[in-house]
Order: sequence, then C-alpha cells, then structure tokens
Amino acid sequence: MESHLRLRKALSAVTIGLVIVVAVPAHGQDAGGNRHGLTGLPEGDVFRPLLADPKTPRFDTSVLRASSDLRTTTVWAVVFGENIGLARWDFRRGQFQVGMGGAVFAQFDLETASTDLINADYVVGVPFTFRNGALSTQLRVYHQSSHLGDEFLLHDRPQRINLSFESIEWLVSYDRAGWRVYGGGEYMFHRVPSDLQPRMAQFGAEHRRVTPLFRLGDAAVGRVVAALDVQWWEQHGWGPAWSAKAGVEFGPVTAGAEPARHWDLLVQYFSGPSPYGQFYSYEIKYLGAGVQFAF
Repeated sequence: MESHLRLRKALSAVTIGLVIVVAVPAHGQDAGGNRHGLTGLPEGDVFRPLLADPKTPRFDTSVLRASSDLRTTTVWAVVFGENIGLARWDFRRGQFQVGMGGAVFAQFDLETASTDLINADYVVGVPFTFRNGALSTQLRVYHQSSHLGDEFLLHDRPQRINLSFESIEWLVSYDRAGWRVYGGGEYMFHRVPSDLQPRMAQFGAEHRRVTPLFRLGDAAVGRVVAALDVQWWEQHGWGPAWSAKAGVEFGPVTAGAEPARHWDLLVQYFSGPSPYGQFYSYEIKYLGAGVQFAF
C-alpha cells in the first residue's frame, strides 16, 4: 500500500510538471545558428535507450525458449512502455533533458492451455539525461513492483514474493563512429523484502553499422545492430547476467545513423539471474527472436 501511495504522488508531480513544460515555448538560435533554449515534449532522448538491457522501457514482443530451475518452456515476452521527453534544454555546452518513463514487462507460458500469465513487472520512473558531444549520461529514479499471474498461481502454486522497490540508477555512455560503450550501476534505497541486497553494477557495448545494409526505396533503410549488456547484482554474489541481441534496425531514410524512431528485428540470448521480478532468485537461460520498437 505504501509503495502504491508513493507511486501515485510521483505520477501527480510529473503530470503537473508536464502541464507547465508544454505551456513554455521554445527559444531561438544563437549567432552561429545553433539551437538553444527550452523545448517541450522533444522527440527521442539525448541518452539513447540501451538495446540489450532487459529492463529498458520499450515496445517489444518476443518468443523465447527458456529454461530455469522451475521448468523449460516457450515464453511469449511482451513489453509495453516508453521513455517520453517532457522538456529539453539546448545550450552551448550540450543538451539536458527531463522525462518520464514507464513499462509493463509481462511473460506468458505458450505451453499451457490458456497461455498463462507468469509474471508482470510494473516500472515507472523519471530519467534526467545530458549529452555533450559523444558523451552522454542518464540519472533515473524509478519504482518497480512485481506480480504473479492468476492462472500461474492456480496451476503451479508457487511461493509468492511481495517484491517492490525504489532505486536510483546512473549510467555514462560514449559513442563514436557507430560504436558505443557504457557503464554504471544502481542502488535500491527502499526495498521489499528488506533483506534484498541493494547494489548493482552494469557494463555494455553496442554497434550500429553507419552505412546501411540495404534500402527499401524511400520508406526505410536497414542497418546491422548488435549489443551486449552485463549486470552484476549484489543479491547474487556479484555473479553476471549476460544479455545479447543482434539483428537489423529499420529507420527513416533521412534520419541518419541513429534515428529516434525505428524498429528492430532481433535474435536475443540471456543467461544469469532472472530479470523477471518474482523469479529474481532463480537462474534462467533463454534464446529467441522478437521485434522491438522505439518512438
């Protein structure tokens, strides 16, 4: 109940901020023609979303062959969410943006009669991002709560965990010529159960081919993309969780090598402590493919 009350207060504050930001007009340009000032509801973000991080808000649908300590089955994993920019300040030394992000991460068991919902993680947060040239950073404060599906509870009768936490995350990224490396970590400053260990470290690399692999007329271009994300959680004795994705990214012809809006056809692999909230104490491996969207 306390976590839901905190969540409602946070959403109310962000909504008020959104109304104020939208009412503020953008500023002009400096003597050199560079844009500066405030923009409400900007497109994209100055810190590009992480491609291989399992818990980055996005729209995603994937079919995975998963094996864990509980069972081996085929999982339909869906994500409904996005980071939305509320305001962006452009100034001489860089860009600063504040937004809000949220997502539902849900997994369904395709090998059951009614495609049982297994687990659903609800995430909402406020990201603060900054970019200066090739260097960008993100500071995000977010809340997560996790819930088991009704059919899964009835059929499997697992031990339910009341998992809920608030966390602060900091990431630093450097990108150049289609390559990107990033690192950082997070700390859970409030958590249930209380014995949940609070710290995590993260490192990753991404590659986007600058030259398009092919072109679909004037509609889109396709580029090869690949990414690796590694996370070490204190809760699991600092053992690694590996997440890898590779495939083709489709974006507008005129958008350049890093389009804010695109969709990806990806093969994906994961090995390590489960990223699914209710099963965080289990090891899991999965391999599959899916489609991922960014707006």
